[in-house]
Amino acid sequence: MATWLGGLCLSSIKRALKVPVPNLPLCSRQLASLAEAFDANSRYRDQPWEYMNSEEYLQRYDRKSIWADYRRNHKGPIPPQKTRKTCIRGGKICGNPCPICRDQKLGLHYRNVKLLQQFICPHTGIVYDPTTTGVCMKQQKALIKAITEATDHGFLPAHVSYIVLPHEDYLNSHSAVSDTPSPKAGPWYPWYEWQEPNPKEVARLRKLYKPYLKEMMGNK
Repeated sequence: MATWLGGLCLSSIKRALKVPVPNLPLCSRQLASLAEAFDANSRYRDQPWEYMNSEEYLQRYDRKSIWADYRRNHKGPIPPQKTRKTCIRGGKICGNPCPICRDQKLGLHYRNVKLLQQFICPHTGIVYDPTTTGVCMKQQKALIKAITEATDHGFLPAHVSYIVLPHEDYLNSHSAVSDTPSPKAGPWYPWYEWQEPNPKEVARLRKLYKPYLKEMMGNK
């Protein structure tokens, strides 16, 4: 009787609190996906650059670019000219997603410099084409935005294109350059020559600055 009353009370409490009770246990694949989602959302969501220095990243990619060993599934030997628009549609991930979509722990952030440098040519500073890296178009736009923000904040160097200047701009034969005129016999300007001052103006200044003139003070 006590057992029946205890079970009845427990069932009534669960019904009142609306606690969901699973009927079937989760399989190992579902548990692994939940654990991976929890790990990605909790550990590397705010600071995705820490994942690049973790042992998990080294074991998975072994100091290579994340797109080095990637190959998209396609029919025939010739790959398509464009990558897919997106790998995640309606919350479902397509088969063989792009290098960024297949690893949810990779965060495209302007401070995640190690990840952004993998998509930039070290010699020219140009972002690799998505047909080379296999990144979908949605992630490619986010990647370019993150690289632009990192360059503006100073985390990535800004590459200035080399401009070849014409040799004629440094010659005297150019139309915009003329010969230097020969010097004149006299001064360049008339006020360079000595001009006799006005005696009345000199007398007025001497009277005004009489206490400060050295010759006047010496005579006293």
